[in-house]
Amino acid sequence: MSYTWICILIMAGVSYLIRVLPLTLIRRPIRNAFIRSFLYYVPYVTLSVMTFPAIVEATQSPAAGAIALAVGVAAAWMGAGLFPVAVSCCTVVLIAEFFLL
Repeated sequence: MSYTWICILIMAGVSYLIRVLPLTLIRRPIRNAFIRSFLYYVPYVTLSVMTFPAIVEATQSPAAGAIALAVGVAAAWMGAGLFPVAVSCCTVVLIAEFFLL
């Protein structure tokens, strides 16, 4: 077998085990408050870890991405919805890349 097929089989096995082991090992409801809160925030942390580098590296200069990130966080903190936050971030990137940087 070639090296590529061995790697594919190993990756498939690891992916399968990650999905099957929790189903087979944890049969009762989780009662520990710390573990429940930890598991509650895992999807949000995963999404943040995947999104943050893309925000900074999607522009021609990382400074424009960082400025847009700050504006987006501020707009969301003040209660703006998804569309206004996206429009404000795009506007800030446009201004920062054409006029400031």
